[in-house]
Amino acid sequence: MSGKTVVITGGSSGIGRAAARALAADGARVAVVGRNPERTHQVADEIGGEAFLADFDRLDDVRRLADALLTRFARIDVLANNAGGLISKRADTVDGHERTIQSNHFAPFLLTNLLLPRLRQNAAEAPVRIIATASSANSFGRLRLDDLDLRHRRWLAGWSAYGQAKLANIVFTEELARRTAGSGIEAYSFHPGFVATSFGADTALLKFANTVGGGRLGLSPEAGAVPLVQLASVPNVGSPSGTYFSQLKPNGHTARQAGDAALASAFWAASERAVGWSAPPTA
Repeated sequence: MSGKTVVITGGSSGIGRAAARALAADGARVAVVGRNPERTHQVADEIGGEAFLADFDRLDDVRRLADALLTRFARIDVLANNAGGLISKRADTVDGHERTIQSNHFAPFLLTNLLLPRLRQNAAEAPVRIIATASSANSFGRLRLDDLDLRHRRWLAGWSAYGQAKLANIVFTEELARRTAGSGIEAYSFHPGFVATSFGADTALLKFANTVGGGRLGLSPEAGAVPLVQLASVPNVGSPSGTYFSQLKPNGHTARQAGDAALASAFWAASERAVGWSAPPTA
């Protein structure tokens, strides 16, 4: 990874922080993106990287982040869309969207598209990878284009929204792979395994599981980060762009809506409308 630039969102904690450490140790220049200023700067300082602050509950923050990254880096080799998580209490963002779908999908969708012209230029010289942290929770998710903000479905302590958002990561990655085919950009999504981090710590289900497990439930962040580090760094992934990995195993189990090309295209258009963005016209 020597000489390569990696952008990791959600890089100030959990598997994002572990991946940032591992990739920096392998020679990469890492842009650590986080919401918490103290933690984000601490991780960046620790690994010799650079800190970028953004709150994905605010799409204007995402736009400012994209501007800052484009100004700072002439080349980005890896974009790891890792930020997001499960939110137990329903709430809307300042942009009017349910927080789970915005932080897990709309924000990274917008960031990726704002960076995409530069990434295409970079990929003409050497391959570029875009990686999404998804989850096996996608298997119980359902994308409803008429209700992406879950205003007309049961909340279920945030799990219904989380399942939908993780399915969104996979469907977005599949459509991104189709739209960038032949460009030198490779897109992948992955399930890290059940990782023992602060993820979902305020939900009753995980509180109970951690109590039963004596607080030792799940993989370490370092173990959970292995698929992200591998997808970012191996010379040849060995699977087609658009593949979803369950940890290191390609073609992991997904909900039936994954692989539906018509749905993916319609979902892309719905996401564009949601974030107020459209692709610039091509010559």
